[in-house]
Amino acid sequence: MQELGETLIALNDSELALLSLDNKLHKAIRDARQISSRGALRRQKQLIGKLMRDVDPQPIRAELAKLRIDDVRSKRLFARAERWRDRLLVDGSMALNEFDAETNTADAELRTLLGELNVAFSEKAEKTVRRQIFRRIHEILVRISQ
Repeated sequence: MQELGETLIALNDSELALLSLDNKLHKAIRDARQISSRGALRRQKQLIGKLMRDVDPQPIRAELAKLRIDDVRSKRLFARAERWRDRLLVDGSMALNEFDAETNTADAELRTLLGELNVAFSEKAEKTVRRQIFRRIHEILVRISQ
């Protein structure tokens, strides 16, 4: 149970909020994140393990598994967006046509951004447009994956 508690300590606030934990356990986990002393942290982890004895671990483990799956999906989607951005920057309109066909979209904003990239007057402006292209690709991929 203490091991499961340590896993809960490592979660961020938004992930922790998704779990249905009682208030004492939730507070103990948040407090553990603030502790820098090794001895105090060890005692806090023991307290979390003790509080976890009164909790059914199965629903928590199931939610953690779901969070891991969502995290993997998110990383894959991010990597896919990066690959498409790189292809669009190298291959231009040919890759854009393939992207449109795969996503079943014809995004005018993405076309505009690719055009802006060609007329970027400085390295900073080019970098900004590249980021905007990535964000737009990511938005499209998120929208079609839902």
